Amino acid sequence: MSASSIVSKLALVKLAPVEAVLFDVDGTLCDSDPLHHYAFREMLQEIGFNGSVPIDEEFFIKNIAGKHNDDVARALFPDDFERGLKFTDDKEAYFRRLVKEQLKPADGLDKLVKWVKDRGLKRAAVTNAPRANAELMISMLGLTEFFQAIIIGSECEHPKPHPEPYLKGLEAIGASKEHTFIFEDSPSGIRAGVAAGMPVIGLSTRNPEDFLMEAKPAFLIKNYEDPKLWAALEELEKQSGIKSAAAEDNTSI
Repeated sequence: MSASSIVSKLALVKLAPVEAVLFDVDGTLCDSDPLHHYAFREMLQEIGFNGSVPIDEEFFIKNIAGKHNDDVARALFPDDFERGLKFTDDKEAYFRRLVKEQLKPADGLDKLVKWVKDRGLKRAAVTNAPRANAELMISMLGLTEFFQAIIIGSECEHPKPHPEPYLKGLEAIGASKEHTFIFEDSPSGIRAGVAAGMPVIGLSTRNPEDFLMEAKPAFLIKNYEDPKLWAALEELEKQSGIKSAAAEDNTSI
């Protein structure tokens, strides 16, 4: 077994017995970054940003992905914040139209959702996305009833990378950070979770692995089918003594 596999298996053990899981939305529940990139690229080119040269993926990752829209507005329109806010609002409306046509769940999401539900774990979505975006994506993924709370960064005093949204997520579902872990796909989100005192499993959906590792996740996975994830969850189950509802039904027969 590789050193990284051993680290992955042990990363969550200290949480036993696990009681909750927190999820980011964009890029974590679904591979939405290409839709965001497309919307920004098309709209920025239309207004002549960067001499009408389309923004590339590197620019998107560095300046936009995972960030709150206030920060994006300041980065793109440093001399006209109000214009930046209007631009990001219009971009989000365009993004929602794309979501209705093209959104797909992250690979293996259904399997993980079943694992969480079968074990009766508490769960919340914690995101920097506007509420309209978050609720639409969650609905399109069929997860409206799955989440017991949705925490929006702009509805907190501080969005990610500040820990407040994740701490509010814990409060909303009545969970403790000592028995909760997080799924995230951006450096900003990983930093928020780590600062809130919880282990974060990072998804390398789009962001480079070295970029994500700088934020200090517990470990990285490609998607929810990654064997590293299931080895870690199996080890956590052993330490927690939790079983799925199906397993408990079988033992009572």
